[in-house]
Amino acid sequence: MNGTPRGFNRFLLGLLGLVLLVLGAAVVALAAVPAAGSWWQGWSAPQLESLRALAARTRLSPTMGSWIWVLAAACLLVVVIVMVAWIANQGKGRTGILLERAGSAEDDGAAGKVVLSCAVAEQALKSALSERTDLASASVSSWNFRGQASLRVRVLPRQGVAPHEVAGDIGALVESLDRLLGVQVPVLVSIGSGARSRFTKAERVR
Repeated sequence: MNGTPRGFNRFLLGLLGLVLLVLGAAVVALAAVPAAGSWWQGWSAPQLESLRALAARTRLSPTMGSWIWVLAAACLLVVVIVMVAWIANQGKGRTGILLERAGSAEDDGAAGKVVLSCAVAEQALKSALSERTDLASASVSSWNFRGQASLRVRVLPRQGVAPHEVAGDIGALVESLDRLLGVQVPVLVSIGSGARSRFTKAERVR
């Protein structure tokens, strides 16, 4: 439900993996195949001499280095900025406003705006779920899904608890919340399992 660009992330990871795979295969070939090592030595020696000549021609002054290093540093700085922006873009999508409506004098005699915080719905569901002894843990978070505020409910039932019963009970809680707020809120229910649910003793629900 968050705004992480998963497709772009998978493309970057796939591209990085392909580049590393090619580099690894090349290193193995240079170390294991004598002909590949001889070819590399014959090819790299002239290239190294060309780079040295280019560095000598592009010196800023007799006592300073080449301006190519300045250009390389600027390119690396751009890469760092792009990576920071990419990291900052991960995981976006959280929202704090569940409902926002503008009132008018025709509604109740006073013009204004009504803003309902997501914390209202989160706390209501958390309070109801915390009273259940058949759940090892429960969390509620708010997200912006396709331009609309939505809730994600993640629960961890104890061992032996039927997931469909938990899902049905949460659905009933969501319907009660919709009636209380007067608006239908999209809700994603995630029911998980793990070591905590296996090693925690289930309690009888009355």
